[in-house]
Amino acid sequence: MAECPRCFWLNKHKVWSRPSSPFPQLPNGMDRVIKAHFDKFRDKGELPPEIKDHAHTKGLKLFDDKELLTLWRNNRKGIQWTDKDGNVLSGAVDNILVNGKKLVILDYKTKGAPLKDETEAGNGYQNQLDFYNFLLRKNKHETEDYAFLLFYYPKEVSEDGKVIFDTILARREIDCKNAEGIFDKAIKMLNSDCPKETCEWCEGR
Repeated sequence: MAECPRCFWLNKHKVWSRPSSPFPQLPNGMDRVIKAHFDKFRDKGELPPEIKDHAHTKGLKLFDDKELLTLWRNNRKGIQWTDKDGNVLSGAVDNILVNGKKLVILDYKTKGAPLKDETEAGNGYQNQLDFYNFLLRKNKHETEDYAFLLFYYPKEVSEDGKVIFDTILARREIDCKNAEGIFDKAIKMLNSDCPKETCEWCEGR
């Protein structure tokens, strides 16, 4: 919706779908191996070294309901909520931390260059974190008012050819009202006439 309201409207009304761009396989592969890496530490009741001794994660542990986490990670199901009019919203998470009874979103990201600090690392992902928390709360789960982005970026190549990655953990305050506002705006748009302004993809459709 943010890129082109008309493409969004046409897609959701099953009139036409914007052609998808080739998805880089490296981030997809990184996502898979990082999840498996974290799962090994979850099964041992520990935090992985990337975040174990970080000031942000003091007193936190990994969410240990494997069945529920598997569902929430599923791109076809994820965390779902249906509003009073039958509109469905869903999102698939990477991982979740627990602080007492409250859940904390942990999302993995990859970047191609070193990062100066966590402020730089967190730019551009606010809506995603807000929506995850909005969905959890709509499903009667308590969440903290913050979430984490864990960035992996290449640091060097060792003499034996292995790529060494470094990490930075960024904490972000979340705003569920932002997510709710975007959702309401999207529903209102879909219930209105097709937007007239076009982009290079939907021009002429």
